[in-house]
Amino acid sequence: MSLNIHYQEDFKDRHIAPKAEDRDAMLAVLGVSSVEELIEQTVPQKIRLKQPLNLPKAKSEKDYLTTLKQTASLNKVFKSYIGQGYYDTITPGVILRNVMENPGWYTQYTPYQAEIAQGRLQALLNFQTAVIDLTGMEIANASLLDEGTAAAEAMFMQYSLRKNQSAKKFFVSRLLFPQTVDILKTRANPFGIELVIGDHLTFGLHDEFFGAIVQYPAGNGEVYDYTAFAQQAHEKNVKVTVVADLLSLTLLTPPGEWGADIVVGTSQRFGIPMGFGGPHAAFFATKDEYKRSIPGRIIGVTIDSNNNYALRMALQTREQHIRRDKATSNICTAQALLAIMAGFYAAYHGPKGLKLIAERTHGLTITLAESLKNAGYNVLNKAYFDTIQLDLHDLVDSIKRECIDNEINLHYNGSIVTIALDETTSFEDVKLLTKIFSKVKAIAANAAEVFEGNIVTVIPESLQRTSEYLTHPVFNTHHSEHEMLRYIKSLESKDLSLCHSMIALGSCTMKLNATTEMIPVTWPEFGKIHPFAPADQVSGYYTVFNELDKWLSEITGFAAMSLQPNAGAQGEYTGLMVIRAYHQDRGDHHRNIALIPSSAHGTNPASAAMAGMKIVVVKSLENGNIDVEDLNAKAELHAENLSCLMVTYPSTHGVFEESIIDICTIIHENGGQVYMDGANMNAQVGLTSPAAIGADVCHLNLHKTFCIPHGGGGPGMGPIGVAKHLVQYLPGHAVVDINNKKSIHAVSSAPWGSASILIISHAYIALMGGEGLTDATRYAILNANYMKARLEAYYPVLYSGANGRCAHEMILDCRAFKSYGIEVVDIAKRLMDYGFHAPTVSFPVAGTLMVEPTESEPKHELDRFCDALIAIRNEITEVETGALDKVDNPLKNAPHTASIVTGDEWSHSYSRKTAAFPLPYVAAYKFWPAVGRVNDSFGDRSLICACPPIESYSESETFA
Repeated sequence: MSLNIHYQEDFKDRHIAPKAEDRDAMLAVLGVSSVEELIEQTVPQKIRLKQPLNLPKAKSEKDYLTTLKQTASLNKVFKSYIGQGYYDTITPGVILRNVMENPGWYTQYTPYQAEIAQGRLQALLNFQTAVIDLTGMEIANASLLDEGTAAAEAMFMQYSLRKNQSAKKFFVSRLLFPQTVDILKTRANPFGIELVIGDHLTFGLHDEFFGAIVQYPAGNGEVYDYTAFAQQAHEKNVKVTVVADLLSLTLLTPPGEWGADIVVGTSQRFGIPMGFGGPHAAFFATKDEYKRSIPGRIIGVTIDSNNNYALRMALQTREQHIRRDKATSNICTAQALLAIMAGFYAAYHGPKGLKLIAERTHGLTITLAESLKNAGYNVLNKAYFDTIQLDLHDLVDSIKRECIDNEINLHYNGSIVTIALDETTSFEDVKLLTKIFSKVKAIAANAAEVFEGNIVTVIPESLQRTSEYLTHPVFNTHHSEHEMLRYIKSLESKDLSLCHSMIALGSCTMKLNATTEMIPVTWPEFGKIHPFAPADQVSGYYTVFNELDKWLSEITGFAAMSLQPNAGAQGEYTGLMVIRAYHQDRGDHHRNIALIPSSAHGTNPASAAMAGMKIVVVKSLENGNIDVEDLNAKAELHAENLSCLMVTYPSTHGVFEESIIDICTIIHENGGQVYMDGANMNAQVGLTSPAAIGADVCHLNLHKTFCIPHGGGGPGMGPIGVAKHLVQYLPGHAVVDINNKKSIHAVSSAPWGSASILIISHAYIALMGGEGLTDATRYAILNANYMKARLEAYYPVLYSGANGRCAHEMILDCRAFKSYGIEVVDIAKRLMDYGFHAPTVSFPVAGTLMVEPTESEPKHELDRFCDALIAIRNEITEVETGALDKVDNPLKNAPHTASIVTGDEWSHSYSRKTAAFPLPYVAAYKFWPAVGRVNDSFGDRSLICACPPIESYSESETFA
């Protein structure tokens, strides 16, 4: 027997699930002889790429991790005292291992199907409760993207709520972090909002202002009493936003107690690694009266069909799909996974533990300040929490050299140095800093001793917190690791994730998030890096960015990428702002019309409105395609003012439209640019590209096509690629110089957005190689068309291409069932009894299901899902024929919980077995929904978005 000593396992064979025998069986069902024949029938020939992707040869998992470890070693992990909104922290091991590194938490989808998402909904409710308690506000959301964009959302909410419609000025404290000011500039520009940057101590607000924003503690570390400023603002009908440090609020009077209308910030220092900028969960808290205007998601308390305590996302109907261009925010993605971690961090430490961390940080800062004073330095701060400033005059270069020699980073701004301490700072660290500063002054050794006198807070008594916080039992129970482990696992067991079954969500591409792709994210060489660390310390990150930029540019056919946008909808907005800058640079300030197909994702018109554009809707034909005649007429009508077309490709209906090149040509001939929504990029990679169809800019959902996990509703990443003529307008940054001459202002707080998770997409591309990525696309299309072939006899498939093929997803029409009482939501809930998460419900067409299997699902899983849908269709037929009651049937009562099925009473006209084990495979591995069907309207009528009293969990009459 000869042996093959050159064999090396290909990662693509692990990522792409169908094997040769599965492929052949599926092709036989489709009546084609090869995958390539299917692709020829699906993807129009005129947009097919002529050459294969020019990417490096695929690496093995072992080789990739070895190479990346060498790259990671180029990053210098210095001790960071830079601060500016980013702080080193300690992620408790029990949270690191059982949440951040656990696919049971990071592969979940956004909790739109609440009955199988009760665990993460509770974890997010804990986060909201912690934010409400610490800020002193009345309501909070379940996270936003980062601190800077949360501040921008607050500004725009104030603008939308203003009573004086002529008020266009917004006061910005000069002590706001510069990256936040940069984002405010971006968001203010399209609406003509004038940012007035000044000193809150001396500035006089007047009727032309609609809002103001201050930082607490301020960017220089000082803790100011803003009570008088807030009072003055309210007398002028000006609302006040406060950017607050969450840890400091355990010691400081919360903003809600001295007049804040909105409080925003980041929860990063609650156990989330810096990660060179993210991902981190921002928070947004406000008054109850503004609950209908708050951006993002809110988790609310309600009841289920059995009057038991249940949770769901509240106020969902006000999101972009309903309000579209009237939406006040385009937010689609949150930072759910990071918010969940922060909530667990608060629960693990509890109010006493958090206060001890804050007191130690504050005490060490005072110790450092007094030590430096004793060494002859002038500390500029009087009242502070964890940050001090000094004016070093001509000593700044010497201090900097000594710090670098000792692997320490401070924050420098001319002669002013800022030193920010954090949870990881020790007494030994303070001794070393004192030694360094003393050495530079060449003072006597005995004068260089660390101050060891009585440490008394420097926070004024009027600003010292007296109110209680985190009083709910959830924050006062799980303080041992064993208790915390069991609590985390108890919540995890209530959630369905990719660990359990396929999640066939159309437009959401729930594919394999391979372990090898995830491992490097928690390496300290990536996790412990401050986003404003000096460039010569982060060569490893730059290597990853440069390679990813090059690879994504090759995949899209574009000239360059911006990796800054840290969500898909933010990528949309960024792309439109780049187009806007391009037109304005050419003197075409009047070009503000965006053509958007009626079938577009709701964030498209919302993003266009945020970019200051006027939306003109383009009709769709009966077959779902863009009405080219209508498009042409409207492009010509608005030619003088046309800015762009927003188009999704393949279409939102899951079809490769044959006319796409003609569509792009029409826009260009009328002076516009083409923005392509990259939500469906998983059907393009290696076969066609945005550039090949004629687009000028597109965003990529890295949390879809390029394998960043959905994390239960975030993190996401939405970088944009642009054609050569748009490169110079890509976003810059106020702190880190990544600017082109004509860059727009920043769109995210960190220069590369959520930098640490870019490694996941870098790994995916490196492991797959060009051929592997192209095969992934081919098999995504194969899997989708196989499912279409199996299901179309039971559910009409709404749209298909010229040859009857779908792209990577399809829309199943369920509207006819309504005539005998079955709604699409009944099918969605019944799927839970079969162990599946529902496909996308009622998008882009009401009353339908949009199904996308991805390339990562094997044939037997596709068959399991198809079997479930076919069985449900048979149940619908029984309702139609009268064999099942129109009211009391398995669909209307779904999902069925274990407590209901095993209860003493069973009054339904169908059996318990039908309810819980409708197909044989379900009995082998049953996932039980945690609650019965949730009551959305009940919760919206009486919105509760914090943890209710503990009695509520067991006494259902509290809610009934």
